[in-house]
Amino acid sequence: MFLHIDMDSFFASAEVIRHPELQGKPLVIGAPPKEGKGRGVVSTCSYEARKFGIHSAMPVSRAWVLCPHAIFLPPDTKYYQVVSQRIMKILISFGYPFSQVSIDEAYIDVSTLENYESAQNLAGEIKLSILNSEGLTCSIGIGPSMVTAKIASDLNKPDGLVIIRPETIIPILSPLPVRTVPGIGKKTCVILDGMGIKTIGDLMNTDVQKLTEKFGRFGARMSELSQGIDREAIRENESFRSVSREYTFEEDTNDKTLVINTLEILINELHNVIIAEKILFKTVTVKIRYTGFKTYTRSVTLNHPSQAIICIKENADKILADFIKKDKIRLVGIKLSNLLPATTRQTVLADFIF
Repeated sequence: MFLHIDMDSFFASAEVIRHPELQGKPLVIGAPPKEGKGRGVVSTCSYEARKFGIHSAMPVSRAWVLCPHAIFLPPDTKYYQVVSQRIMKILISFGYPFSQVSIDEAYIDVSTLENYESAQNLAGEIKLSILNSEGLTCSIGIGPSMVTAKIASDLNKPDGLVIIRPETIIPILSPLPVRTVPGIGKKTCVILDGMGIKTIGDLMNTDVQKLTEKFGRFGARMSELSQGIDREAIRENESFRSVSREYTFEEDTNDKTLVINTLEILINELHNVIIAEKILFKTVTVKIRYTGFKTYTRSVTLNHPSQAIICIKENADKILADFIKKDKIRLVGIKLSNLLPATTRQTVLADFIF
């Protein structure tokens, strides 16, 4: 049994906490729109802005067209990371196996609890603790697997609490659109639609052999996920072997600027993590997944461990330049590995030798 905790519109909500005058207004966190001429992307937005069709990773130029009277703020990733750390400490304090999967999401393994009522009570305590401490709401999903918990957390946003029990997997999941399954994006939805698969129920009832013929190993995984089966386990964050972030685009893209700007957002998040956790890295890895789920990674190892963001950005840019082709990109990711505890030494010139 798992909980999936997902902060509601985290960046935008965090900004409202320190700028109460923004409450109830369409708020977009991202690059400056420059009256529709901006070249960056939307990091996130408030629920008021979403009513105008704005969503994360959308070009800010498009967001400005949809809602020119929205308030646009640049991301303050250091501030968001500080708030995130406080929230994660609250989750850890409950004493269950815990895994943070992004700046605003985490899983908790509550398999030791006796029943779903106990899990529901725990979820209520977590929501109240975060609200009282930070003034922020979160949505929590409870399910027998990580995938069911994640799907549940998205069913009643914001400030939701949804339980999917083993006996309710089929009735709850079956009518949902296939895009609800984590990892299934718009491109895959189009292919599935052409196969007559529109809902999770349709996916459940499709022969797995048919799916693997079309999608390879991902077809088999889609079949399992549609049934609420997820063999992933909590990977506790007590010690870092690597830290990573990745983003799946809502639509596969060959927009170079969009990919570069999205990668930069991920790099900024990771840099804040290594600074906060006082760790150094030696290896930078970029991950790219193209249309059709062809996935590639490439790494660069530095001569000396570093905390310098320029080391991440310049190496990531070099790697990404080789990956950006005419083929459309589905996912971009960044990972830092070969981690070491940071010392009190100052950054030296050697940190910048690639």
